[in-house]
Amino acid sequence: MSQIHFIGGEKGGVGKSVVARVLAQYMIDHNLAFAAIDADESHGALMRYYGDYTQHISLKNFASADTIMDRALGGNRRVIVDLPAQSTQSLANWMEEGDVLGLSQETGIELYFWHVSDGGFDSVNELERITSTFGDSLKYIVVRNHGRSPDFSQLDEGNALAQCVSLGGTVIDLPALDPATMYRIDRFGSSFWAACHTTESPLALSVMEKRRCSRWLKNAYLPLQNMPALRPQLSSVQSSQSSQSSQSSQSSQSSQSSQSSQ
Repeated sequence: MSQIHFIGGEKGGVGKSVVARVLAQYMIDHNLAFAAIDADESHGALMRYYGDYTQHISLKNFASADTIMDRALGGNRRVIVDLPAQSTQSLANWMEEGDVLGLSQETGIELYFWHVSDGGFDSVNELERITSTFGDSLKYIVVRNHGRSPDFSQLDEGNALAQCVSLGGTVIDLPALDPATMYRIDRFGSSFWAACHTTESPLALSVMEKRRCSRWLKNAYLPLQNMPALRPQLSSVQSSQSSQSSQSSQSSQSSQSSQSSQ
């Protein structure tokens, strides 16, 4: 059974792309078959850091956005979709015009929406808008991104989160990483794996930066490991796909490390 994971948060700067990158690296490290879709035309983080796994689409072009469903229908895999800012209406239009909910029910595809939050007023309002728009048709995960804010009292005490939880939503925390280390990782321009392991490159992280990166990634994985949606499903087909994905990821990451060292 395939899954589609929409990574949103509406406003820019809340860390949507960081969450999408963490999910992509998690899939690779846990040998989970997946595909990545980059719908963020202004940033393109998945294309930059996980280009070997990623296709670019535009939500405003239905034929282009249909790639999301094509990837989900093409095999038992998880599809990560990094959404652009202010895309809720475009996503809703595409889903309604193509009867995405009906097709998902017919084919058994599970739909998830990850709302990445900095705890601010705009983020809280957008969560309310998303749950009002999609209701119980999506499974919600709210990500409190501590790399963007230490205070989530407005989110935690508001009606928007209570409504989301009443619809079966889950709340998780993404720990903060030292901003200077995150800047160096972003400047490195490759996967988290490559950033943590590459040594022969002018942009390579220092020993301590690599330690901080590895520890942060390990802590970011903790809530993901408890999610049934992100646990391996060991059917014979998926086992074969996971094996192929593992071989591909090892080759790809080695290639990324080699390219970064040049």
